[in-house]
Amino acid sequence: MSTSSTMPHKAAILAIILVSYVMIVLDTSIVLTGLPSIHRDLGFTDNGLAWVQSAYTLTFGGFLLLAARAGDIVGRRRMLVLGLAVFTLASLMIGMAPSPSWMVGARAVQGLGAAILAPSTLALLQTTFADGAERTRAVSYYSAVAGIAASVGLVLGGVLADWLSWRVGFFINLPIGIAMIWAALRYINESPRNSGHFDAIGALASTAGMSALVYGMIRSASAGWRDSTTQGAVAGGVLLLIAFILNERHAAQPIMPLRLFSVPARAAAYGARLLFLGAMIGFFFFTTQYLQTVLAYRPAITGLAFLPMTTVNFAVALQVPRFTARFGNGRLLAAGLAIGAVGMAWLSQVSSSHNYVLAVALPMVLIGIGQGLTLSPLTAAGMLGVPAPDAGAASGVVNVAHQLGNSLGLAALVAVAAYRADAATGTTLLLHRVNTALACSAGLLVLALLLVAAFIFPKKQ
Repeated sequence: MSTSSTMPHKAAILAIILVSYVMIVLDTSIVLTGLPSIHRDLGFTDNGLAWVQSAYTLTFGGFLLLAARAGDIVGRRRMLVLGLAVFTLASLMIGMAPSPSWMVGARAVQGLGAAILAPSTLALLQTTFADGAERTRAVSYYSAVAGIAASVGLVLGGVLADWLSWRVGFFINLPIGIAMIWAALRYINESPRNSGHFDAIGALASTAGMSALVYGMIRSASAGWRDSTTQGAVAGGVLLLIAFILNERHAAQPIMPLRLFSVPARAAAYGARLLFLGAMIGFFFFTTQYLQTVLAYRPAITGLAFLPMTTVNFAVALQVPRFTARFGNGRLLAAGLAIGAVGMAWLSQVSSSHNYVLAVALPMVLIGIGQGLTLSPLTAAGMLGVPAPDAGAASGVVNVAHQLGNSLGLAALVAVAAYRADAATGTTLLLHRVNTALACSAGLLVLALLLVAAFIFPKKQ
């Protein structure tokens, strides 16, 4: 049932949802261009620096399903406010971090806040806006700001690191978080609470399983696949997730109802989202390294170098409701993935002597078009036909696919990028890693396109 039947409240609720989600996405990108300054200021080791991002990803991915289902049971506004409070407080602690251990611990708490906040925003969007043109427009805005915030975060992180301090990027969240908590309490009515109890076994198995799997994949990037701890974490994670799925088949009130996968288009959207985000995190991570190390761009210029993608992404995403009405969700999604794959394959050919405009900016335009056309239809397909009582759980699965795509995708691409690079050093080594990783990212987009072609494209959703 809609939280409000009046347009002013719906506009306010949409603004709260979008700004809250932007906080999550923006911070993730700010960290990427701010890492060199964090490394220097806090005295991180080279290997330890990876945990600035990994600690966040670990708790974010590990607690998503639990937090998403909690919103269905205890109330979505309550979870939204809790997520905002935890995320905002953790951001303040990160900005004040005096040491590596403080930073890593605060980032882990921030990931927990994000795990509570992210599914709450999408579930509120699903239940506030009516199915059809109204929800399509809201979802397109939701997806557009995610893509834009990711790119703007790269620019902002670089500018702040160059001109002020990386800490400012986290302090910004304090007034924004307080304002969003106030707005949520004023404009959002609490959703009906569903009677029942938490699926304790499912919650434990899913949280432990995803945390172990993400940890194993993260560790593999530095310790390798022959490392016993890496193997144990991945094997343990897989076994726990198998036990989780078996439990969900019989649980009276499952944390992830398996009926969410009963619609082929919806299940395919989850898989395509995982592949798409794996490709995009590879694009951001390796292109940033190429620009800073090979082309010797400063952090601020590196962020600005992503503007061809950012501006095109924003312009295209705003047209998605009109495109969806004319062509259908499936056709739009297939076109976005195909265009993005071409851009990614083009970008994978960069070298130390290539011109920025021809080798980077133009393929970025195609990637921006692809992202603008893809994220909104993927989100809509992932929530297709979900009943209101399962909105939180479904949003949790969408976000799990998103986060696992980021974490597993990056770990896999880092591992693949090191293949047959033993003899290379310096710029040659980095170029090998960039070329290989971006080529694999293009392959991930092609795999996502095949899923869409088989299960989503035939239907004009």
